[in-house]
Amino acid sequence: MNLRHLEILEAVAQTGTFTGAAQKLYLTQSAVSHAVAELERQAGTALFDRLPRGVRLTPGGALLLEESQGVLTSFRDLEARMDRLEERAPVKLVSSITIASFWLPKILRSLRLRLPDLQIQVRVVSAARAIGLMRRGDADLALIEGAEPAGAFLSAAFGSYRLWAACAPDFQLPARALTPQELCALPLLLRETGSAIRDRLDSALYLANQTARPVWESVNSAALISAAAAGLGVTVLPDLLLSEPVGRGQLRVVALEGISLENEVLAVRHKSKVLTRSLAAVLEEIGVSL
Repeated sequence: MNLRHLEILEAVAQTGTFTGAAQKLYLTQSAVSHAVAELERQAGTALFDRLPRGVRLTPGGALLLEESQGVLTSFRDLEARMDRLEERAPVKLVSSITIASFWLPKILRSLRLRLPDLQIQVRVVSAARAIGLMRRGDADLALIEGAEPAGAFLSAAFGSYRLWAACAPDFQLPARALTPQELCALPLLLRETGSAIRDRLDSALYLANQTARPVWESVNSAALISAAAAGLGVTVLPDLLLSEPVGRGQLRVVALEGISLENEVLAVRHKSKVLTRSLAAVLEEIGVSL
């Protein structure tokens, strides 16, 4: 027994003849008769009384039709939604913490207003973790900071931010820009190795033949800001995070000499991933084409 058998059973019951069912389903009468015969063999009983002017369901046939209605209804509902599967399937998006804090809420709010039925599942992870999820096919789109990932990826920048060095207002420093060597001699309060923020700083220091050896390393930027405000050392974080405490006078910006610190914000997808209409809508809202 298959779905077609049940459709034929229903059509015969509705039209009252094998000929009428064949016309309704665009089948031959022999195909309808054969399908009914197969159902009757499987059921071990007659499903229709053959009358002079047509057929009528037997009690067993009526019971089978009743029990098959749920299957037929579910199938037809699914069939009606087939052309909207892309829109109904959620876009799996992974994002770094900084992007999730400063870019993603605005993007998703705008998408919700424009496409209220669009479903998006968000996971906030490190940049390295995000690319790992992309490689395994567990994400459709990654929003990360820093360098473009190597491998079979397509990426495009949709923003950037600068990194500032900052410390407490009363933290003792020379009244001039610090060299990379002088910066590394200070107690540093830094993000963890492997984060996009730390990678950018370490790369810049490497070019200046210097290495950062932090006295405080954390995955939590807020903790680093609090430590810097308490006078425990100098932190290096995005201007997006430091502008508010600097504006309130909790921190002051430390000028740096001969070192450029800026991270691009990237949208990344795997080349082998299908560009669905839903994913294309997300990319359009971000303002990139991949």
